Amino acid sequence: MAPPPPRQPRQLSLVLTLFLLCFNVLFGQAAAQEDEAILNSEIARLNNQSLLWGPYRPNLYFGVRPRIPKALMTGLMWGKVETYTDYQTSLRYTCEQNEGMKGYGWDEYDTRRGGVQSIHDTENGIDITTSFVKVPGGATGGSWAARVKGRLQEGVPSDRKTAVILYVTQEGLGTLEAAKGDDENGYEGHVTLNGNSAALGDYKLVLTKGKGKHPKSDHKVTEVRGDAHTVVQSLTYQEEFLWQAKGIVFKQLKESVDAFVEKYFDKEDPPPAWQVFQLENRPGAGNVHIIQRVFEGDFEFDILFSSASAGKELSSADLTREIQEATESFGERFSSVFAIKAPFTAEKYEKFGRSMFSNLIGGIGYFFGESVVDRSYAPEYEEDHEGFWEEAAAARARNKPTLEGPYELFTSVPSRPFFPRGFLWDEGFHLIPIADWDIDLAMEIVKSWYNLMDEDGWIAREQILGAEARSKVPEEFQTQYPHYANPPTLFFIVDTFVNRLRNANGTMPAVKEHLSQGVSLFSASIDNVEVGLEYLRRLYPLLRRQFYWFKKTQYGDIKSYDRDAYSSREAYRWRGRTLTHCLTSGLDDYPRPQPPHPGELHVDLMSWVGLMAKSLANVAEVIAPEEVEDYTKVLDGIEHNLDDLHWSEKDGCYCDATIDEFEEHQLVCHKGYISLSPFLTGLLKPDSPKLGKILALIGDEEELWSPYGIRSLSKKDENYGTAENYWRSPIWININYLIITQLHNLATQEGPYQETARDMYQRLRKNVVETIYNSWEETGFAWEQYNPETGKGQRTQHFTGWTSLVVKILAMEDLPEAAPVAPVESQYVKDEL
Repeated sequence: MAPPPPRQPRQLSLVLTLFLLCFNVLFGQAAAQEDEAILNSEIARLNNQSLLWGPYRPNLYFGVRPRIPKALMTGLMWGKVETYTDYQTSLRYTCEQNEGMKGYGWDEYDTRRGGVQSIHDTENGIDITTSFVKVPGGATGGSWAARVKGRLQEGVPSDRKTAVILYVTQEGLGTLEAAKGDDENGYEGHVTLNGNSAALGDYKLVLTKGKGKHPKSDHKVTEVRGDAHTVVQSLTYQEEFLWQAKGIVFKQLKESVDAFVEKYFDKEDPPPAWQVFQLENRPGAGNVHIIQRVFEGDFEFDILFSSASAGKELSSADLTREIQEATESFGERFSSVFAIKAPFTAEKYEKFGRSMFSNLIGGIGYFFGESVVDRSYAPEYEEDHEGFWEEAAAARARNKPTLEGPYELFTSVPSRPFFPRGFLWDEGFHLIPIADWDIDLAMEIVKSWYNLMDEDGWIAREQILGAEARSKVPEEFQTQYPHYANPPTLFFIVDTFVNRLRNANGTMPAVKEHLSQGVSLFSASIDNVEVGLEYLRRLYPLLRRQFYWFKKTQYGDIKSYDRDAYSSREAYRWRGRTLTHCLTSGLDDYPRPQPPHPGELHVDLMSWVGLMAKSLANVAEVIAPEEVEDYTKVLDGIEHNLDDLHWSEKDGCYCDATIDEFEEHQLVCHKGYISLSPFLTGLLKPDSPKLGKILALIGDEEELWSPYGIRSLSKKDENYGTAENYWRSPIWININYLIITQLHNLATQEGPYQETARDMYQRLRKNVVETIYNSWEETGFAWEQYNPETGKGQRTQHFTGWTSLVVKILAMEDLPEAAPVAPVESQYVKDEL
């Protein structure tokens, strides 16, 4: 018998096989990781390019800037110049509430492409249209262009004179210089500015000659002053003053007018106003350039910004093509994303929905600057003594806040004329429809907010960054306090993102050298799941830090008052209360227990923390499953304590709690939005007996139901419609949206209240849409709130923040007509029996 073959070669072969297998696995993993890194980098590059430029100065009627600090900025001004006093009152620049506008805003807008805005300036007798597009590309983010059209309104004399000014500034290192004109008096044709900066590289900004008639004068001063040329004044100002455009323009106008009057003005034979108020032409280098031209009648011109790195200068023909493509793209996409459902299928609702959404997304801005913060951590801010609100007020008056930053924020705004800055609890509502349109844009904004978080987990509830933003805020409201919270509505968007990642099917695509622009960038982080997961991994520690900041700073006292509760930890109290307001809750003057007490507990805050715990458990299931139990335990405690600490069986709703004179737990019920907070945040089970009474409260016409939407406070409450009456009766669309959403959830799943919810959903959806639409049709504006007795819009005008949630309501499904149901209260009693 032959001897067996030697074993060593076989063992060596096995070792080599295992080695090669391990090598291939490791190499494959490394290659996959490299591919993922390339994909992440490519998506980030294209994302930054497509979002770099925009009308990111929402406080202006039209102002373009990039979302980087210390950069080129432009702003448009216009006003009639028929008389010597017109300029002082007619010059438009910053959005204002009472400037004789019959509506203004974006008719269509997409943050990645551009859109068209209409401004109906009745006091100046002109309609202004601004079309804006961008062409990403090149190493420094690409180019952009705008077309400005002016059309005299019906009945306005055809020879009406309108002065138009383009105000251009550049901050930081770099140069910006106006090329010389046709003669010393100005420019017959285009105006060209050549500039460069570290972030933007070399670029050219051209104001085209455009179309339109310029006024002529046969007055004798024409010999020295010239006709209505385009003129440029190039100046150098300290950077902290550059934002004060109107002040700078008026200063320069005064200098020109004074010099003109001294030399040439003849009272017996005065020249026309437009000729007097024409700036002297002084082009050159500077960080401020004022480009002024005067038109007689209608006009049109283009603003073309061309980045040298893009390799091609934009032309007016390019702009015409891009505007048309952007319009077609927007229309198709809007009809797909927000497919409006019956009974709102008429064309007028489509136009309304497009406007509401476009103004929301067109109100996105980029802000950069310092914030006013009080980090004294005064002991009075602990608010742990009776009378704490007086002690805290004294400390606030005594302590001197400091400037922190500078910080930057990419955010949408509630109202361009009145609230042109970021608000934390508003932003979560703003992003609900934006996330449907462009989830990656929504998450870019979420990231920007969380980049503001301090090491403790605090984000200031109001972002007033820089002197320009502070100029719109009374001094007493500018300071931010690191123990003040705000409803954490950004968790709505985090939940949306996680759920879409969960539903994303398929695998990682092969890495491409270039991703296609447009639709792919709306959802690149969802279509490429690993990119979305990496985003979550980076965001999760910040979400967690914010959650525990809430638990640490907004805790409510259970133990000191021997309260009977399932959990000894889950109770919460808003810090920052006064006798009349709880601004940190977002519900400002909504009635709370009186007087304030350190043992007070707030049901709405408990509900918000419950929402955070529920959302974090959702995130952790995807990227940190070992931590899910931490959040479900908190959520369990909150769900039980909502009943133990806040449910009033007598009143049939959830209520705030305080401590009475006997040091006992006492419920204080002001039926309204806070009574609904566990329902609004999705913490009530669809078969919960308490849900019946909540629905009864919502549907009771003597309590919260009105023909126009759900009131903020019950008609039966003694505080209804009193004092400031901000959250003491008016209808607010953000809360109505949450109610409609929860009713829809109930109406589309089995449960004892399904038919009741279906009926209420149908009626409330219709009421709310008609309320907002009717005021918009009548006034040209969306409004901050709506009157529960008349349905009229009121308070802040052009409030296209969370009122724009109406576009989501328009797109909700029209449920089949429900069968007649018994009143909710009797149904509840039947269930109890």
